[in-house]
Amino acid sequence: MDRDNLFKGLWPALFTPVDENEMPELDQLCSLCELLINQGIDGLYVLGSTGQGVLFQESDRKQVLDMVMQVVGNRVPVMVQVGALTTRASINLAEHAAKSGVAAVSSVGPIYFSGGPNMAIQHYTEIAKAAQLPFFPYQLGNNSIPGNIDSFIERVLEIPFIEGMKLTTGNLLEISRVQNCSQGRLKLFSGADELMCQAALSGTVGAIGTFYNLWGSECKFVLEEFKQGNFNLAETFMLQFQQVIDRVLPNIWTFLRQAMIMKHSIDIGATVSPLGRGQTPWANSEVASILDDIDKVLKG
Repeated sequence: MDRDNLFKGLWPALFTPVDENEMPELDQLCSLCELLINQGIDGLYVLGSTGQGVLFQESDRKQVLDMVMQVVGNRVPVMVQVGALTTRASINLAEHAAKSGVAAVSSVGPIYFSGGPNMAIQHYTEIAKAAQLPFFPYQLGNNSIPGNIDSFIERVLEIPFIEGMKLTTGNLLEISRVQNCSQGRLKLFSGADELMCQAALSGTVGAIGTFYNLWGSECKFVLEEFKQGNFNLAETFMLQFQQVIDRVLPNIWTFLRQAMIMKHSIDIGATVSPLGRGQTPWANSEVASILDDIDKVLKG
């Protein structure tokens, strides 16, 4: 694969379907991978927050990645999130990822510990060295870039094998600041689904997100049309898309499970406890109405 053109476009943050025992459900995982590849998505982001990666045991995470790679082969690039509670566990996952044939590794910062930029950079550096693959730190919200943004990005650029970042922020100014500070040396992915088009104006090369499991082909089409200058379509779609996201967020997991069954006949299961617990189920009519709202935008 041509690395210059590898990291861009629309990448679903892949669900990890689970069974009634909260273990990975590999048959549904295979079906989901095939669905998304057939839709023409540009890559897969595996075992991130949407994929519940940090909630699984190390052995389960390796099994999930192995199954994804077995199904995907070299049809699309795969980026795997290897962040864990300890750096040692992250290193083990990174080394396994390198052997599996993934295109890149990604990692959240040190989980549960606030050690400032020194801890984060050390954590990232050890993971990157272990994998020896293109590396993408995972910025999550407003708390994952410790200290001054400019100085932190300067240090990120010194991490071995650094290729880009996944920026899960709703702050467009923050994205453009990272882009300007890195002077284009980082390939930035937007991790906020509701800003996939807007973030492109702040320097992102693509988008990684949860809702692209459900609306992969639709979102890919809109993002490409927007970059070709079809502003009217992008504006209409993004306003509807944002309205849907805002509506379903309080009960997002129950919505996504029901919607995936209704739209794609894939059951992603419940979540690993305690994630998503206490959310109320949706009436089929509500889910069907939301799916129809998105379809109507694209049908004009």
